[in-house]
Amino acid sequence: MSLERGATIETLRFRAAMLARIRAFFAARGVLEVDTPALSPAAPTDPALESIAADVARLGGARYLHTSPEFAMKRLLADGIGDIYQVCRVFRDGEIGRWHQPEFTMLEWYRLGFDDVRLMDEVEALVRDAASGDASGWPARRITYREAFEDALGVDPLERADDVDARLRERGIDVPPGLDTDGVLDLAFAAVVMPALPRKTWIFIHDYPASQAALARLKPGTPVAARFELFAEGIELANGWAELTDPVEQRRRFDADQAVRRRRGLPLRPIDDAFLAALERGLPECAGVALGFDRLVAVAAGLPTISATLALAHRA
Repeated sequence: MSLERGATIETLRFRAAMLARIRAFFAARGVLEVDTPALSPAAPTDPALESIAADVARLGGARYLHTSPEFAMKRLLADGIGDIYQVCRVFRDGEIGRWHQPEFTMLEWYRLGFDDVRLMDEVEALVRDAASGDASGWPARRITYREAFEDALGVDPLERADDVDARLRERGIDVPPGLDTDGVLDLAFAAVVMPALPRKTWIFIHDYPASQAALARLKPGTPVAARFELFAEGIELANGWAELTDPVEQRRRFDADQAVRRRRGLPLRPIDDAFLAALERGLPECAGVALGFDRLVAVAAGLPTISATLALAHRA
């Protein structure tokens, strides 16, 4: 793997101007910028994420480069810091390609008193403001996870998840044996649902299945989580939710993730006990979102890859 020049000087200026607009956006709303450490003794248990480990002798051995500043920022929220945002480099192993780099820039923010619907409003306002140009005027559309599957595959993923496998095979898409229900749904989402989304549109898909809640709270009396994702030009830009504040439920989800890791032969990850302790102290009612800044730059500038947004990009 090597580092090669990516963005033109014009793109780097475009990128810097976008970042300045984002900081002005949050300043106008009284949201505080913070900076948390990239190294942690814990790592996400999410089976879809692979952390990069580093041996740091002065810190007692193994540490993990964060895949997101989420846990550290929530510790600040529990300490009463209020509305916050962060722009930082994050690191994920096994990810390199057209829309992936092993390190990339993430914008993450948390708003007290917001739910997922109100946060979608703010995400839409931010991307319009940051993008400027033609993209700022694109229409926005909100559809549920269920509606997205029904439009693309003609099947309800919440009531008839078993039928998704058959619909994929009808389209000639290979479904690996032994894939669990969420694995099949993820495959269908990537292979069929995402490519079917309209272009030149900010698309919010919301109300994900409870089994894909991640760190989101569930919506009472429903089989869905208060989670959404933002898409544009066929790629995912942001992932957000109304935050789970229950430490017991959060511990259960971490343990469930570890069980999935065992079944898939993935390495187990040390659970972030400091984050769980913050939940026990009391995380205020809030919603948060992580947005891939490099991807937003690419979409706004009409670039074909995120490498084209970076001064230097990793090449396999």
